[in-house]
Amino acid sequence: MAKRYYWLKLKADWFSDKRIKKLRSIAGGDTHTIIYLKMMLLSLKDEGKLYFEGVEDNFASEIALALDEDAENVKLTLAFLQRHGLIEIGDDDEYQLTEVPTIIGSETASTIRSRECRERKKQLALGQEALQCNTNETGCNNLKQICRVERELEIERDKEIEKEGEGEGEKDTPALAAYGRFCNVFLSDAEINGLKSELPDKWEYYIDRLSIHIASSGKKYNNHAATIYKWAQEDAGKATPKKGIPDYSSYSEEDSL
Repeated sequence: MAKRYYWLKLKADWFSDKRIKKLRSIAGGDTHTIIYLKMMLLSLKDEGKLYFEGVEDNFASEIALALDEDAENVKLTLAFLQRHGLIEIGDDDEYQLTEVPTIIGSETASTIRSRECRERKKQLALGQEALQCNTNETGCNNLKQICRVERELEIERDKEIEKEGEGEGEKDTPALAAYGRFCNVFLSDAEINGLKSELPDKWEYYIDRLSIHIASSGKKYNNHAATIYKWAQEDAGKATPKKGIPDYSSYSEEDSL
């Protein structure tokens, strides 16, 4: 399973909410507000849920231990949150922060890498465009057309990645990351590890070879890892002389046939 990162998506007017303004107005309000924010961050991976595990005598003391905050301040914060409907106590010592499920942001590590790779590619293309425009107007127009097509393709890839992210929980589809000189070879963590294991000296060569081929020909492949394995097998077959046929290239002029 690909590693996933989480964050809070606070609204621009979050601090203008009357409940938050009330929390900040009481004695030690800024401390209580920070405790509330730290509790929300602590609950992200469980969609806003916190659990009392019995490490301390009560929930407030246990949360204070986890957050490195004063237990009495945490107790007062919990009382305020419960009174204003920001936290609910469920069964089995489960505490639900009611706002968190609607403000969670998340993204897989491979999606982050793919986006960063596309961004580097875009910056490189823009730099080449600026340089070309200074010397050749026709070349500049051609490059602009190429960059426009690439940007349209990037938008389509972003949509596909978003769809993959939405379906990860249902289909458990392995996340793909972009590799190769042109960031257009897509492999899962398992596939890249398999290539490194089975083609230890040539996996990078085959990835770049496929990347250049896709960029220059515009061809599409259903499975990039399978294509690389196919090419590797074909190359290995070409390198092995056929049985019964001598390899004359290995003979010198002095050899007698």
